[in-house]
Amino acid sequence: MLIGTYSSSLVLISLCVAILASYTALGMAGRIATAKGRSVPMWITGGALAMGTGVWSMHFIGMLAFRLPIELGYDLPLTLLSLVIAVLSSGFALWVVSQPRLPWLHLGLGALIMGGGISSMHHTGMAALRMVPGIDYDPMLFAASLVIAVGASAAALWIVFRLRRQTPYVRQVRGAAAVMMGFAIVGMHYTGMAAAGFPAGSFCGALMDGIRGDGLGYSVLVTTLAVIAIALLTSVLDARLEARTVDLARSLTLANEELTQLALHDILTGLPNRTLLADRIELAIGKVAEQGGYFALMFIDLDSFKPVNDAFGHHVGDQLLKAVAARLRGHLHSQDTLARIGGDEFVLLVELQEPDDAMEVAAKQVKLISRPFRIAEHDLQVSASLGIVLYPGNGQDQQELLRNADAAMYHAKSAGKNGYSFFDASMNSNARLQLQMTQDLRLALEHGQFRLFYQPKFDAHGRHPIGAEALLRWEHPQHGLLLPDRFISQAEKTGLIIPIGEWVLHEACRQMRQWIDDDHREWRMAVNLSAIQFCHAGLVDSVARALADNRLPPNNLTLEITETTAMRDADTSLVVLQRLADMGVDISIDDFGTGYSSLKYLKRLPANELKIDRGFVQGLKQDSDDAAIIAAIIAVGRVLGLRIVAEGVETDSQREFLTRLGCDALQGYLLGQPMPAAQFMPTLSTRNIPFAD
Repeated sequence: MLIGTYSSSLVLISLCVAILASYTALGMAGRIATAKGRSVPMWITGGALAMGTGVWSMHFIGMLAFRLPIELGYDLPLTLLSLVIAVLSSGFALWVVSQPRLPWLHLGLGALIMGGGISSMHHTGMAALRMVPGIDYDPMLFAASLVIAVGASAAALWIVFRLRRQTPYVRQVRGAAAVMMGFAIVGMHYTGMAAAGFPAGSFCGALMDGIRGDGLGYSVLVTTLAVIAIALLTSVLDARLEARTVDLARSLTLANEELTQLALHDILTGLPNRTLLADRIELAIGKVAEQGGYFALMFIDLDSFKPVNDAFGHHVGDQLLKAVAARLRGHLHSQDTLARIGGDEFVLLVELQEPDDAMEVAAKQVKLISRPFRIAEHDLQVSASLGIVLYPGNGQDQQELLRNADAAMYHAKSAGKNGYSFFDASMNSNARLQLQMTQDLRLALEHGQFRLFYQPKFDAHGRHPIGAEALLRWEHPQHGLLLPDRFISQAEKTGLIIPIGEWVLHEACRQMRQWIDDDHREWRMAVNLSAIQFCHAGLVDSVARALADNRLPPNNLTLEITETTAMRDADTSLVVLQRLADMGVDISIDDFGTGYSSLKYLKRLPANELKIDRGFVQGLKQDSDDAAIIAAIIAVGRVLGLRIVAEGVETDSQREFLTRLGCDALQGYLLGQPMPAAQFMPTLSTRNIPFAD
């Protein structure tokens, strides 16, 4: 027998090629697993060429590493056929591991076909030597090489299938698996080589017309490495591109989730918004239809939120809204929904065991909100008005339920605020009237339907006019002349009181300027400020503009605020009133004696005048309680250095008694009714003012 030897360097190179080919196969399989559509066959074809060339190259280099005492050559067609077999076997292996599942039966069948293919490639390559006489194979080693081929194929298919997905440390695991597969492939090859026996006197039949191995091995090696490197580089670059695509897709998913969050939730509080609330209501309606039960919808509106917002600024107002939302949300059940649908309006959707449970839930919400809030070093006190609807019973769909809950909320406000009201069918008509009133008020501002009437004020002792109080009227196109008690409340609810109040200031200052030009320089024009208007952040600037636009001296304007408004937040009121006083504007405390008077704060307020409420004047009699109260008010005013004005004077006895008690000025129907500016001066000049003794 001819004794063969091996080149250790080429054996080592063949092992390296086998490991590199295995790593390329693992990477290709991972890329094929994520490919879609027409790219899958292309990746399988490219992978088969790279992997098959690598395995065949390992085999060819292993054969070149084998040395016999005779020269060797290789039959070109058979050599190329062995390459084709390697490529086809690799393609089949990649196709098997590209399937979604790899059952044990498929794994065994695939291992047989792939192992048989690799063994066929090996022995076809050996046959390319065309040895004469033929190669004598040891049956035991031949069978061992075949078993190794099938076993190595089974292990390779299983490893490739498991490692085809991107997982943590996938490159390190693939490297270790490639080393194992490389050793298995090389073991199969050299076991097959060991099975081959060459009888003495054998010669290579392919030497004459085949290709010689000298110098060819390194060309094959370089070419094979180039193919594998290109395939591996392509796979790696494509994997990185795919990873970036995955990251981009993940970013887009997160962005879509954020957009969905923004689209369905309130930005300030994080609560569901009107859109998500509508969906939750529809789901609740469907649940009741399928399973029975009840739910309540509670429309929550904060009382006096706007004054807080105007007095302390929008930042504090926003913090208050967030605190209210957090407090209410902290006491909800998981199946309930609290939504903010705008401004200071919240809606609570609550599942109920029984309809009567709604009352307990509503009372709890009112109590929660009524507790003080500590915001930006301020202790803020607000309350809430709740409107409640029940389903089934108070509406058919979410629009009707919300509309009815809103109507019930307005009913709770009109009933005194800081409470709740269940919906009743009669409330809808009131809601429609309020909506129509709001629309009419807007039109009144646009079309100039507001008018000012003026009621004269007289010096109690000198018996001459000292000015007038401006009183608002609305000349409604359908309902005629309306007094403030018909529309001021709705104007305050909607915030329209601010532009209306600014118009009143400008018009009153304009009229006062005209009277000054008519030589009534000592007169004063009194203008009432509502609580909402007084708390508005732009009040001082609005007064300054009205004075400047009409060239009116500040001491010809008197601003009247109620005692309750001045004392609600005395510290804040003091700041606003001081700014007005610094401008030179007179300040009058209206309806004095009807609120919670505090001499501690009253003496700090930069007021010039106290106005006795008409309620005391109307019940005025000698030695009555009202007389005692008026006397006390006048005494307080004298101590504080304030003018005392009494309104509502309707009889001579009232006039005489108030003058005797020490009032400085009087106002009432006895002395002059409110009238348009065009009638004011002619009326004063022609009528007999009842001041004669």
